Amino acid sequence: MQVAIHAGAAFTEADRLLRSLQKNIKVLTQGKVGYVGPRRYRQVFRPVFEGLGKGPVEVEAYQRLKSILPSPETTRRVVFSSDSFAGDPAITLQEGQLYPLAGRRMELLEQAFPDHQIELFLALRNPGSFIPKLLVSLPEASREGIIRGTDLSCLSWIGMIEDIRDLAPNVQVTLWCYEDTPLIWGDIIRAVGDLDEDTALSDEHELLLSLLDDTGRAAAQALIEQEPAQEKSVLRSKLARILEDHAQQDKVEEDVDLPGWTSEIVDAFSELYEQDVAKLETMPGVRVLRP
Repeated sequence: MQVAIHAGAAFTEADRLLRSLQKNIKVLTQGKVGYVGPRRYRQVFRPVFEGLGKGPVEVEAYQRLKSILPSPETTRRVVFSSDSFAGDPAITLQEGQLYPLAGRRMELLEQAFPDHQIELFLALRNPGSFIPKLLVSLPEASREGIIRGTDLSCLSWIGMIEDIRDLAPNVQVTLWCYEDTPLIWGDIIRAVGDLDEDTALSDEHELLLSLLDDTGRAAAQALIEQEPAQEKSVLRSKLARILEDHAQQDKVEEDVDLPGWTSEIVDAFSELYEQDVAKLETMPGVRVLRP
């Protein structure tokens, strides 16, 4: 069985992905694909993960994880989705790294499901906006402790992915940039569900349309409905121009609420982020979805 883990990250439309799977239940069922939401993570995965570092993982813990897999007779692939799989918010910026426990968690899952193909799906986000958003979401004492004890300027996604590849080398990793999500939403859902590239989805352009003003939405809808269907690359290029010209700014631009987090800091992180994604594209066992 294929076991797909959608791990967020936080603040990257994780809830929307689960809703999209629900909206496309018919095509998923036809492909023998099932999905499970965050409740199962809280009930089963989190208690096992919390035992990491406290001694050997008990046999009962592995059995508990194996017990939640559906029957292979009815399901060839199951998708577990929660933006806490790689780490809960309180531990996301510890040890001088983004999601420092992600590698050990994926290693545990690789050991728990030795006879199954495990795939990790994760949306990355520019650390220039991700870090302050995460810090603001934490209690003040936790936030101040992290700021005092962590060199935030050194945080990137590279360390997390390298840990996963080192500790769980058989886990295949698929990444995408949150900033590209409106243009590649269909590709993301098809990748998570292991669906054919030409599989029609009920909400492939819903996110993009929700970001446009009335003029842009009408233009985009007209393009999408054109017959015969355009080449995907051509359509995507035209939609990208519409998004650039007609995006509702309050929906695509976010204010950074962390005191002292200046536009210069965001710009510096943006440059490093582009370099990191380019490096990840060359890493064995890693696939990066791009527009």
